Amino acid sequence: MKQLFAFIRKEFYHVFRDRRTLLILFGMPVAQILLFGFALSSEVKNIGVAILDNAHDVQTEQIISKIQSSSYFQIKKPALNYKEIENRFKEGEIKCAILFPANFGSDLYKTGGAQIQIIADASDPNTATTVTNYLNTIINNYQQELNPTARLSYQIIPEMRMLYNEDLNGSLNFIPGVIALIFMIVSTALTSVAVVREKELGTMEILLVSPFKPIMVLIAKAVPYLVLSLIDFIIILLLAVFFLNIEIQGSLVLIFAESILFIITCLSLGLLISNVTASQQTAMLISMMGMMLPTMLLTGFMFPLENMPKAFQWFSYIVPSKYYYTIIKGIMLKGLGFSYVWKETLILAGMASGLLFVALKNFKIRL
Repeated sequence: MKQLFAFIRKEFYHVFRDRRTLLILFGMPVAQILLFGFALSSEVKNIGVAILDNAHDVQTEQIISKIQSSSYFQIKKPALNYKEIENRFKEGEIKCAILFPANFGSDLYKTGGAQIQIIADASDPNTATTVTNYLNTIINNYQQELNPTARLSYQIIPEMRMLYNEDLNGSLNFIPGVIALIFMIVSTALTSVAVVREKELGTMEILLVSPFKPIMVLIAKAVPYLVLSLIDFIIILLLAVFFLNIEIQGSLVLIFAESILFIITCLSLGLLISNVTASQQTAMLISMMGMMLPTMLLTGFMFPLENMPKAFQWFSYIVPSKYYYTIIKGIMLKGLGFSYVWKETLILAGMASGLLFVALKNFKIRL
C-alpha cells in the first residue's frame, strides 16, 4: 500500500504541474455550468415582434399592451406596411409579426368576431410553434376578459400543473446532462491521455520493470482522476444550488454513490482506450469524439430520444451516460430513491465491471 500511495502521489504531482490539465479539470466544468445554466435554454424569451396596426383603436392597443407585458416578446418599432415586415423577417430583426385589419374593434362588437393575422418565422419550427401558441393564449385570455359571462353549452377547461419544475426552469434539465458530460470528458479523456503519455515519453518501460505490479500502475493512474472528478462534482453542485437556484430533491448520499459508480465506468473506459492507442492525439480524439458526442446527443438532455429513429434509440442503450443521466435527473429533480433507479444502477455497475475487466485484462506489460 505504501508503494501504491507513492504512485498515486506521483500522479497528483503530474496533474498539478500541467496547467492545461488543470484548466480542463476545473475551468471547463465551471464554464459549462455557467454556459448551460444562463446562456443556453430551451425556453423561448425576448422574441422580436413587429406589429402592423391598421385599426388604431382601444382593442388593438389593449392586446398590444398585453403582448408587451409578457417576458416572451419584445415589441420592435411598428411596421408601416406588409413589404417592410417581409424585409425585417429577411434581416432577422423579428421572428413574428401581428397584423390588425382596419375596423378591428368595430368588427369585434358589431359582428361578434374579428380577425388577426399572425406570421411566424418557421425556419425554426419549434420556436415558431411555441410563439404562435403563446400569442393564441394571450388573445384567448383577452377574449375571456371582454366577455367573461359567455358560456358554451359544453365547456372543457383544462387545469395545468407542472410537476418537478413548476417555474419551467430550463437549467433543471441541462445540469444533470452537463454533469454526465463533464465526467465523461474529465474521467475518460484525461485518464486515457495520462497512460498514453507515459508510452510516448518512454517512462512506461520504467514503471513496468519496477517492483510495482503493472495492474497497480493503472489503478494509481485512475485514482487521482476519481478524486478530482468528485471535487468537480462538488463544485458543480454548489454552482447549481447557489447560482442557478436549483433545489436538490433527493438524497445527497445516493447522488454521490451513483456518481462514483459512473466515474469508475468512465475511468475504465479511459483505461481501455489507452490500451488500444499509441498517441495522445488518438486517445483524445477517440475520447472526445467517440464519447462526448454520444453523451450530448444520445442521453436525452439536449434532444428527446423519443423523436429519434429506432436505430439511434437502440444505439443509445450502449452509452453509459444515458443511464447516469436518467439516474441523476430522477434523484436530483424528482427526489427518487434507490428503489426507482436500481435497474439503471445495475446496468451501470455491469458496464463498469465489464469495462474494467477488459481494460485490465488487455493491459500490455511488454512494449
